[in-house]
Order: sequence, then C-alpha cells, then structure tokens
Amino acid sequence: SCFISDLLFCSVNIIQSVETQSTSSEEMVPSSPSPPPPPRVYKPCFVCQDKSSGYHYGVSSCEGCKGFFRRSIQKNMVYTCHRDKNCQINKVTRNRCQYCRLQKCFEVGMSKEAVRNDRNKKKKDVKEEVVLPENYELSGELEELVNKVSKAHQETFPSLCQLGKYTTNSSADHRVQLDLGLWDKFSELSTKCIIKIVEFAKRLPGFTTLTIADQITLLKSACLDILMLRICTRYTPEQDTMTFSDGLTLNRTQMHNAGFGPLTDLVFAFAGQLLPLEMDDTETGLLSAICLICGDRMDLEEPEKVDKLQEPLLEALKIYTRRRRPNKPHMFPRMLMKVTDLRGISTKGAERAITLKTEIPGPMPPLIREMLENPDSFEDSSDSGDSGDFSFNSNPGACGPNNKNVREMRENISPVDQGHASAVFTVFLFFSIRRSSFTQVRNH
Repeated sequence: SCFISDLLFCSVNIIQSVETQSTSSEEMVPSSPSPPPPPRVYKPCFVCQDKSSGYHYGVSSCEGCKGFFRRSIQKNMVYTCHRDKNCQINKVTRNRCQYCRLQKCFEVGMSKEAVRNDRNKKKKDVKEEVVLPENYELSGELEELVNKVSKAHQETFPSLCQLGKYTTNSSADHRVQLDLGLWDKFSELSTKCIIKIVEFAKRLPGFTTLTIADQITLLKSACLDILMLRICTRYTPEQDTMTFSDGLTLNRTQMHNAGFGPLTDLVFAFAGQLLPLEMDDTETGLLSAICLICGDRMDLEEPEKVDKLQEPLLEALKIYTRRRRPNKPHMFPRMLMKVTDLRGISTKGAERAITLKTEIPGPMPPLIREMLENPDSFEDSSDSGDSGDFSFNSNPGACGPNNKNVREMRENISPVDQGHASAVFTVFLFFSIRRSSFTQVRNH
C-alpha cells in the first residue's frame, strides 16, 4: 500500500514536472494556430442506410433509428408484422413496419443495456461525483499482476496505432461465398494470431503451474474467444474496417468474403459495442486472461486451482477500471458481460468453421483445426481416421485431449522436466508435430 502510494506520488510529480516544462516551452516559442480537425464521417445508418449522426447504442445510426430504438426499449413496445416478418428496411420503408425495424436494430447490434444506462444517466445529476471506497487501491501483488498481464498482452498484440495499415481491392464491393485469395491470407494471419495467444497464455502468472492437460483445455476453449476480442479491438468505425497484426485492413464485405460469412455482421456488431467501453491495452489484456483462465470449462482436472488463479485477475480488473473511470462504476460489470457475448460468438464461429470446410478447396490449416473443438470433423475423407496418441471427445463442451494420454506422458518425465514438458506438449498440440516425433519425446 505504501509502495503504491509512493509510486503514484512520484508519477504525479513527474507528470506535473513534464507539464510545467511543456508549458514553459510553449510560452517561449509561439506556435502557429493549427487548422481545425476535419469533421468525422460515419458509415450510413446500419438499420436504414440513411445518413448517420454518430454511434448510438453500439452502432452507427441516424437520429430517426436512434430515437425509435430508444422509445421502443424504454416503453417496452410490442410490435406486430402484418406480412412475413421479413420486410425490407431502408430510409423510405423504415416507418412501414415497426416490428421488422426493431428486429433490424437488434440484428445490427443495438444494445438494450446501453439504452437503460443512458436513461439512468439522465436521471442523475451530471455533476454528481462518485466517491471511491478506500479499498480501491491496487496492492503490491495486484500491481505486479496487472503489469505482467499488460506486458504479455502488448508484446503479443501490437495496438492499432503501431501498425502500418494497408488495404486490398480484392472483392471489396460485393459479397461472395468465399474469396480464396482473402481466405488464404486470413488463414495465414489467424494461424500467427493463435501462436501469439499461446505465447500470451504462457506469460500469464500461474498458467504454467497448471497441469498440462488443463493448460491445453483452457487454450483450446478460449482461443477463439481471444481471437475475436483481439480483432474487434482493431475496429475502425469511421471506415467500418478491421485490421490484422500485419496491418492488412479489410472492410465488412471483405471480412465476409475472407471466411467470416454469416458471422460477419455479428462480429462487427460486437466490435461496435466495445467502443463505448474505451478499453485500453491493460483492460483488454486482463479481460483476455479472464476469458482464458476460467474454471467452468469442461474436463478440467483442477477447476478449483483455475478459479483461484482467476480471482486476482477479476479483482485487478475491477480496481483498475474503477481507478481509471471513478465516475463510471458500471464499466467493470459491462466488461464482464462481454465474456459471455464472446462465448456466444465463438460457438457460432466453430459452427461456421464446419461449413467453411465445404467451401475451401483444401484441408483446414492444421493449427486452426487443432484449436477448434472436435477436429476430427475437419479431416478429409481420405484420412484414415486414426487419432494416434490422441482421442478427442465429441461432446461440444469437451475440448481437451484424452487425459489418460497426458498422465502417461507425465509419468515418463521427471519433476525437473515438467515445465519443459509442458512447453513441448503445447508445441506438439498447436504446431502439429508428427506423432512419431511426439512418441519419441514420450519414450525418452
């Protein structure tokens, strides 16, 4: 506590010193007035394609659709469609069917919760200050945890401002079932992202103390969650684009054609809902760690130990968000709600991967196949079906290797080598080393 107080005191003095020096420099050297920034240009309203006035309740929308959605939610309106519940909604027809218009609002990602929060906010005095309890101080241990998680995230996932963005004209204007050129690039980048997520996991305090089986189960269960969270934090609303780690920037149509298919609008809606949270790298890293280290995953050997590792992560995120936004205590629970949303998107993502297998000309990339649940469903018909040293449960909730095989491996490795064996096993599972090589390691 004293250490943190001293650290904060020093930080304040440094900031004040820098500000004083900056002010002095500005007084000595007069600067020419900078031109006013250009007006922000938003994508057309996601509901009716009319001119957008900004981002409202999570998506780009016009004033008309914003007001319609707010009134519908606040008054709990129940509408009826007099046709087949599939009316076209645009700027001309939007007032003809309120039922279909509201459904369109939900489909593009407008958030009920955002309406409720907005209403509660207006009821309170804008100048009302929230006094933080005294216990909203990061202890020395939590401060160290936050720093390690933040560093692990930043070193495995560069932020948008660090990337040299570039674009491609490939199928940018119209949706097709699959653009093979974009798919090849997308699958290559996704494979690299998975490798970075494995690296991120191994840097998290306590993760490598879990059993090998539990490390693999957690990685396979949460990898798609973290992939989705990461790409959605690189969303640029003004252009309606997402940027990958090499700088490749795709618009919504190209993301659809690269392989997202029917999942595209759901992912973009989630990205829009992240914008009001204004999460920084530390919060994104902590939320990723919470997604990963979660004791309710199926087939864990030591779920209680996993829960104990997650508890300080939750506490750290709660305190960090409260200290960063003292007047917005609702931000922490809103962030946690995104974990549930991510799981829903990941479930649909795994389903999309099944249908994608029928659209691509060759096999699914091995690392992506290993990440997904029940990888046997991705095998070509020419495969023998022999799973060698591994057997995967067909239960959708079970996503780890057969625990018997893991125990056999550990029994043949000395305690000194356990940490190294964990790395070898992870590399084996995620980098598709030949089974013969693995057998050689196990019998060593």
